[in-house]
Amino acid sequence: MNYWEQQFSKPYFDTSTERELTATAGQTALLPCKVRNLGDRAVSWIRKTDLHILTVGILTYTNDQRFQTLHSDGTDEWTLRITSTQIHDSGTYECQVSTEPKISLGFKLNVVISKAQIVGNSEIFVKSGSDINLTCVVVQSPEPPSFIYWYKNDNVINYSSRGGINVLTEKQTKTSRLLISRAQPPDSGNYTCSPSTSESASVLVHVLNGEHPAAMQHGNSSTSGVSKLLPIMLILICQATKSFLLQDAIIRYRRSR
Repeated sequence: MNYWEQQFSKPYFDTSTERELTATAGQTALLPCKVRNLGDRAVSWIRKTDLHILTVGILTYTNDQRFQTLHSDGTDEWTLRITSTQIHDSGTYECQVSTEPKISLGFKLNVVISKAQIVGNSEIFVKSGSDINLTCVVVQSPEPPSFIYWYKNDNVINYSSRGGINVLTEKQTKTSRLLISRAQPPDSGNYTCSPSTSESASVLVHVLNGEHPAAMQHGNSSTSGVSKLLPIMLILICQATKSFLLQDAIIRYRRSR
């Protein structure tokens, strides 16, 4: 066997696979390592943070059984599977081949907590007869959710309970909108957006008859109060100024005599 044949027959990594991956906490992460011309060598997975050997071949060398190597006979794939991922699983993992010297390929894993967010305040007030319009956005999710459910209190929103309820979910943009037309006081309650693989988010909705509560006016009350006091303050300032000028004129007149 000549030099070039020897070089070509040595194990090498297929670097076309994705080497930086993101997983949602609680879900399964797959790190795909492909080794060509492996021969009789062994493939191991090492966690770089503590240099702990996780697997050798298809055998797991850690007490944490969430780690496992997936391999089918006749294939070049040695995929590290991490089930029920946790935030502290984030870091670099190395796929190593027992050549002399060893060769390795690093994979970076980011584990994130995916959350739902309802746009706006956590408590909203709606006038009776107006529409309830809620928008839910899923953030820090590597993949679109398979579904997004809306709840009122503890129950999935029932379209047949009343007319005028619409939900528009766009998985690719990871958003969902809930529209309730012509809201009435019975529509008040706690509304929750619950995606398939993310933490849920809630908003408390009050549907009121008549005036809004004083709490809603708080932001404007100080401004309106100042507006009402301003003319009075100006009158007092003018009166004080006139009094001062009058006293000054009297003093000047007496001095001139």
